[in-house]
Amino acid sequence: MFRAFASALHTPDLRKKLLFTLAIMALYRIGSFIPVPFVSLSNVRQCMVDQGTGDFVSMVNLFSGGGLLQLSIFSLGIMPYITASIIIQLLRVVIPRFDALHKEGQSGNAKLLEYTRYLTIGLGVLQSAVVVSVANSQLFQTCTLDPIPNATPWIITLAILTMTAGTGLVMWLAELVTDHGIGNGMSILIFTGICANFPTMLNNVRQSSGGFTWMLLVFVVFLAITFVVTFVEECQRRIPVQYAKRVIGRRTYGGSTTYLPIKINMANVIPVIFASSLLMIPTMAASFGDPNSGWVQFINRYFASRSVAYLVAYGLLIFFFTFFYTEITFDTDEVADNMKRYGGFIPGVHAGKPTADFLHYVSVRLTWVGAVYLAVVALVPTTMFSQMGILGGSFGGTSIMILVGVGLQTVKDVDAQLQERHYEGFLR
Repeated sequence: MFRAFASALHTPDLRKKLLFTLAIMALYRIGSFIPVPFVSLSNVRQCMVDQGTGDFVSMVNLFSGGGLLQLSIFSLGIMPYITASIIIQLLRVVIPRFDALHKEGQSGNAKLLEYTRYLTIGLGVLQSAVVVSVANSQLFQTCTLDPIPNATPWIITLAILTMTAGTGLVMWLAELVTDHGIGNGMSILIFTGICANFPTMLNNVRQSSGGFTWMLLVFVVFLAITFVVTFVEECQRRIPVQYAKRVIGRRTYGGSTTYLPIKINMANVIPVIFASSLLMIPTMAASFGDPNSGWVQFINRYFASRSVAYLVAYGLLIFFFTFFYTEITFDTDEVADNMKRYGGFIPGVHAGKPTADFLHYVSVRLTWVGAVYLAVVALVPTTMFSQMGILGGSFGGTSIMILVGVGLQTVKDVDAQLQERHYEGFLR
């Protein structure tokens, strides 16, 4: 990993991309400390010392790099953008117009991205209203001070607009990283937020009743998950593909044998992020309702805590999004058509529809393995930490897997771009 980044720093284009990505990450962290207008920093800091937040607030605060509990302009972080992306991708299955736009290529995807941006701003307004409305009552459950003193309608409106503007800025920063930096901007900003909370998490573990023992346990679990994630992400099923010889003019093309690599986990950490984001919606909706109503109590009992129902729903959503995301990213019909167009075929399988059916059969079997892997890695450490009374909802298997998965994918992106710029033996 370090060798890849060292080589990238010696390549002008890659060095520029790496420095640009680091600059965006630094800007994202700076925005997490800039408070919303009319917020009392002294009250917020005192409330952070005495805070007693639930899993929903802890998760949003984790993804925002601690910005939520500081009532900063980046309080919502990247979560509205993630939720909007989920909704738009789900609507592709329901609305034929969205699916047609996706198949149009770059122009259609640009239109879908425009819809995602509009939806992100809408969700930003909604979630900002939730945060501001509960800031003085439920955000810091054990604090008697008001983070937003003298909250008049004008002050509340300005705070909502500021947080929404911060959401739009975070969305823009993520797209800048995707277009001009290294890796996926959405994943990089989530990675930044989790890394920023990592020292605080270790300090909380050290101050717990277990002390050094719990800290050692967290390190052991972290290393174990790192090993498992690295091993599984490198595993792939290689399907042999043979290309027939073609004579075009005076040249002969094809006649070679290669393979089609299919990863066990083609969805990476996207299903875990999507599942975590989707489970936050019921809790966010419950914050608008009457605490004494039945549906609010139901959500608070089963979705705002690490209950068995929550864990089951979390696991089922991971399975659903793993199959869903794999289905829309690995189009077996398109792969089979491309192979047939260039004279490729799988030995023992007819070209065309039989090839697509065979690839779909293989991908489904691998996706089952990948979904089980994601569910186990996401749920087992989280449940273990929760039962031991350490870390709570702020850190667990999901966060560790995102850290390892995004870091590994970023290194792969750097290696891929290095290979594009180095042709050993090309002119020898």
